Amino acid sequence: MDRFDTMRLFTRVVERRSFTAAAADLGLPRSSATAAIKQLEKRLGVQLFRRTTRHVTPTPDGEAYYQRCIGILADIE
Repeated sequence: MDRFDTMRLFTRVVERRSFTAAAADLGLPRSSATAAIKQLEKRLGVQLFRRTTRHVTPTPDGEAYYQRCIGILADIE
């Protein structure tokens, strides 16, 4: 998954508040979506989401990254 695909996935997870729903929207297995976000968090060195059994919510770092991503994606699409 390239960086833009990962940004699209990340923004979809924020918007849907669910890895499962975001993965389904993008035609990905949930495990691939989860692994991609974990890899992104490792690369950035921050936790992007608070995870519960029912949903995920962005951390303050996640919200800041979301704002950057939607701007970048709007510029390239």
